Amino acid sequence: MSDPVALCAERLAAGDPDRFAAVMACPAPDRAALFALYAANLAIAQAPWASAEPLVAEMRLQWWIDALGALAGQGRPVPQEIGPALELLPAAALRGLIAVAEARRADCHGEAFADAARLWDYLDATSGAVCAAAGACLGAGSEAVLHAHGAAAGLANWLIALPELTARGRLTLAGATPDALALLARDGTARLHAAQAALRAAPAGARLAALSGWQAAAVLHRAAAAPERIAAGALRGSEFSRRLGLLRARLAV
Repeated sequence: MSDPVALCAERLAAGDPDRFAAVMACPAPDRAALFALYAANLAIAQAPWASAEPLVAEMRLQWWIDALGALAGQGRPVPQEIGPALELLPAAALRGLIAVAEARRADCHGEAFADAARLWDYLDATSGAVCAAAGACLGAGSEAVLHAHGAAAGLANWLIALPELTARGRLTLAGATPDALALLARDGTARLHAAQAALRAAPAGARLAALSGWQAAAVLHRAAAAPERIAAGALRGSEFSRRLGLLRARLAV
């Protein structure tokens, strides 16, 4: 495929369909940079899982850190098929991706988070940073509130992924009983609602950036109300309810 933005969209649709749907709900002129951002984030997120050897996984992350740093500082293109699309990203978004790649060194080793505070730090540095980078792509500012919204949405995604993470013995939470996970989900819901309230006074671009977390509220509600659904891998709703959730989120922008 010769169009790098189209390639980004294709990879995102296959590997991160929720963010793909969020981009498609944005105005057409905003989509190219978001496709590039989220496709790069997907590649960074996948890098630590490409090898069971932590050193090899860290080398893959370091490649992204170096390539994005060269693009941000010296304008040197990223030597990847999607590289030309990344030239659409502002410097703040590139710096955000570099920070995400640095934070994902934790994925290479996969140690359990010692407590909820450590997990929240990780979610802020990964999902939170990506959401703030989306805001930078849209010229929205509002970095702090987008970090908070992204971290809460990241918790929802972590809970969805927890059965697989547990099976692989990576990135779990110490003492994660059903009751503890329900409490964590309630904390996530409170943080999400606080961020959503703050976003009402933010520029429209910030609310568009937050669309990437369109399913978070429903997932966190299910996890808090019935934590047994977490281990069962049953936090996602029906396709109809999911699309309805995205429509409601878009109408709120």
